[in-house]
Amino acid sequence: MRIKETIVVEGRDDTAAINRAVEAHTIETHGFGISAATWQLIQKAHETTGIIVFTDPDFAGDQIRKRVMVRFPDAGQAYLDRLDASAGGDVGIENGSPEAIRAALANCKYINPTEAETFTREDLIKAGMWGGPNAAEKRRQAGKILGIGYGNCNSFLKKLNQFLISKEEFNEALHNIGNS
Repeated sequence: MRIKETIVVEGRDDTAAINRAVEAHTIETHGFGISAATWQLIQKAHETTGIIVFTDPDFAGDQIRKRVMVRFPDAGQAYLDRLDASAGGDVGIENGSPEAIRAALANCKYINPTEAETFTREDLIKAGMWGGPNAAEKRRQAGKILGIGYGNCNSFLKKLNQFLISKEEFNEALHNIGNS
């Protein structure tokens, strides 16, 4: 599988894992303190090949993703489920299997610039994803199936709307929860 966009990752171990899974060019941020030279590389890649942000499913990865997305809001975003990225107490893209990495990249999402609201809080309550037993686990599983990653109630709702998830996709994910 060849990825035409440049993939923005956190470090060299992430690059190695991606290279085991797909053929792609990566740019490493080397953590949260992204240098001016790295920002220039990301800018150049954004203008030429386009970029996909693929950071670790942890707090630091979320913070790096947010920083990159502020500058490049039209970038693609790929998410690896936390369970797929965990090994020996460590969480990171470098722990993902080639199959999980390929699936995450194949499920890359782009933000809807209009952010028209399709889903509401009530939709998540009805689906058992807002409050109640196992709501967080249901959001985690649905996020994995939909390729939008995990989020608390508010951020998951925002992702559903930002990434133009259709009611049909959402209902299909609900149907498949527990099967992933």
